[in-house]
Amino acid sequence: MSVFLTLVRRELGAYFKSFTGYLVIAAVLLLNGFSLVDLIERVRGLAIDAPVTELFYQTDYFWLIVLLCSPVITMRAFAAEKSTGTYEALMTTPVGDWQVVLAKFTGTMGFYLLTWLPLLAVLFALRQITGEAALFDPPVVLATFIGITLVGSLFMSFGCFASSLTRSEIIAAMLTFLMGIGLWMVGYRPDASGMLPAWAQPVLDHISLTRHMEDFSRGMVTGRHVVFYLSGTVFFLFLTHRVVESRRWN
Repeated sequence: MSVFLTLVRRELGAYFKSFTGYLVIAAVLLLNGFSLVDLIERVRGLAIDAPVTELFYQTDYFWLIVLLCSPVITMRAFAAEKSTGTYEALMTTPVGDWQVVLAKFTGTMGFYLLTWLPLLAVLFALRQITGEAALFDPPVVLATFIGITLVGSLFMSFGCFASSLTRSEIIAAMLTFLMGIGLWMVGYRPDASGMLPAWAQPVLDHISLTRHMEDFSRGMVTGRHVVFYLSGTVFFLFLTHRVVESRRWN
């Protein structure tokens, strides 16, 4: 456990030793600021009974943050180690492959969640501006952050897998972005139910990231959503482990 924690601290520390980490935090803060301005315009002079988290989700800034920042957060996980030559040294130390993979994943998830913490301040500020206590419902906010965590875990696993395939951080970021936007576009589709076979509609609804976050932003945490994200995360971490394991012996 001490080795694992040391690797996690190493991963988290790397984000604050480079300009990239601060750039990601600044970008998330900027986009959250834009969302606050958008939300104020939406609720000004109107009687709103929807939770503020649902209004925030409707601004689409959430997906912009996830799709653009996730590749930048994860691109260095394995690729940077390979490009600098420290990957070989790491893999020859007495640490298990799973320890390395999970430490990389935990480090990226920790930084991802850290970038979202200021959102709490944004939501609280909106409550203070509007004077509507009902807009900031703690159970709904908790459900929203559960959704943010689950979506992040899937995208971080995308990034770890992509980064394990190459020594180029740019290629790793591009692969992560393509996987993420590909899955997002499957769910963010126009209403064309009449053009789809009967079996396709429930399948697309099950894998739709936008439908999942709609439920989370309304305070609904269902088992099928949780299972979808956790199973996807485990699957891509397993693929990452297989890549790391195969290259250890090459």
